[in-house]
Amino acid sequence: MACAGCSTVGPDGKPAGCKSNGYCSTSGCNKLGVFDWLTGVPLPGGQQAFDGVEVRFKNTRKAFYRNTSGLQLMPGDLVAVDAAPGHDIGMVSLTGELVRAQMERKRVTGETYELRKVLRVASQEDIDRWHVARKQEDDTMFASRRMVADARLDMKVTDVEFQGDGTKTTIYYTAEDRIDFRGIVRTMSDRFKVRVEMKQIGSRQEAGRIGGIGSCGRELCCSTWLTDFRSVTTSAARYQQLALNPQKLAGQCGKLKCCLNYELDMYIEAIKSYPSQNAKLKTQQGTGVHMKTDIFTGKMWYGFKQPGGPFIMAGFPIDVVRDVLAQNKAGVEPEVDLNMVDEVEEKVKTPDYENVVGQDDLTRFDSKNKSGKKRGRGGRDRGDRPKGASQQGARPEGAQARDRGPRPERGPRPEGDRGPRPERGPRPEGQGPRPDRGPRPEGQQGRRPERAPRPEGQGGDRGPRPEGQGPRPEGDRGGRRSRGRGRGRGGDRPQGGGGESAPPNPPAA
Repeated sequence: MACAGCSTVGPDGKPAGCKSNGYCSTSGCNKLGVFDWLTGVPLPGGQQAFDGVEVRFKNTRKAFYRNTSGLQLMPGDLVAVDAAPGHDIGMVSLTGELVRAQMERKRVTGETYELRKVLRVASQEDIDRWHVARKQEDDTMFASRRMVADARLDMKVTDVEFQGDGTKTTIYYTAEDRIDFRGIVRTMSDRFKVRVEMKQIGSRQEAGRIGGIGSCGRELCCSTWLTDFRSVTTSAARYQQLALNPQKLAGQCGKLKCCLNYELDMYIEAIKSYPSQNAKLKTQQGTGVHMKTDIFTGKMWYGFKQPGGPFIMAGFPIDVVRDVLAQNKAGVEPEVDLNMVDEVEEKVKTPDYENVVGQDDLTRFDSKNKSGKKRGRGGRDRGDRPKGASQQGARPEGAQARDRGPRPERGPRPEGDRGPRPERGPRPEGQGPRPDRGPRPEGQQGRRPERAPRPEGQGGDRGPRPEGQGPRPEGDRGGRRSRGRGRGRGGDRPQGGGGESAPPNPPAA
């Protein structure tokens, strides 16, 4: 239940930041948390513990109370404190001697008898009533904004906080001028049935109560750890040589960023040791007017306007500037090199990674057709054959015989010219596409030599057929049958690339 009073609680009642299910032992999700570095340090003999405690309420509101009953309180305990009227519920954020130091820091009187009292440790009934009151804050804030808009008041309702017993509500608003809200307070009291108190806050306090993310990417300083708001002026930006751009120098609250004051003291201390920025450099190249100072590189930049020449901006080390000013006091105008100081030293980058295996090439996955294959008719791969080569040749090594099944019966061809071969139909199912034949061996791509006619009766025995090819059809010639270039493609035989077609063989006897 420790995170119930935190504004970062989610809709399910659990904290949205630390995810500790609402039982933070260190109050890590609280705003403006203070580290008690005196925890465990015993007090000197005979000295009593300081009876003041620091109690935190919703968002960044904190107050000091007096522990008159001598309760054993630890940071994170929920207590019921005295309020006007009734009582309020808060969380103990600090106890012991560190409370005295916080009171002195915030200029609160060190006498605890002027403080309100801690009534008791909150009971479960007090906590349940406090939770019921906290659930009404969002609806009350939206209703208050509508009522302010209807009344046409120049004010902005930013936050609503209910008292622990639910008898009083505090409405925080921002406005540029003073607002007469007496009429709207009576209207809100009749509407919400509680006592209403209006409290005006500044833009910085509004950002601290609501919270947010700054331009640096972290949570706002005013809502996490910054407890006081120091005035920030434009002189802080001028000391740090920043461009006076309101859009970049303003924070979420619309005012100048509080972080402009963080390094201001260091810049002021460093600039004290530099030559005056109002002094001008009188040289033979012209009079230099101060433009900016870079305390990190130890240079001062001056602008030179030569008669009839362009404007030149050059940076000089501090020793050179002091030397030139000393010579000017003596009435001497030295000569300086304006081009040399503008040169930028090139830094040699040592590669920490090298592509030694070529795996970073963007085109390493692109397919490259190095074999020179062509696509035949019907999208079928014709094999690795050079252009113009004959399609008849020996089968490459390792190639297996094609299993074409039983050949269809063909009648005897007429004597003389056999004419074009008939078109072959599609292959039967299950046989798949015809395999590639591969390239022909070298030396056999030209015109085939003419064969002498075979004598009758000397067709020759072709031997047994391989397995899977079936018997030879009737009428098959005994001699070796030549394969034409148009085999398997249908139509007339095309003319080969190696020369004229071979003469037809005579019919077998």
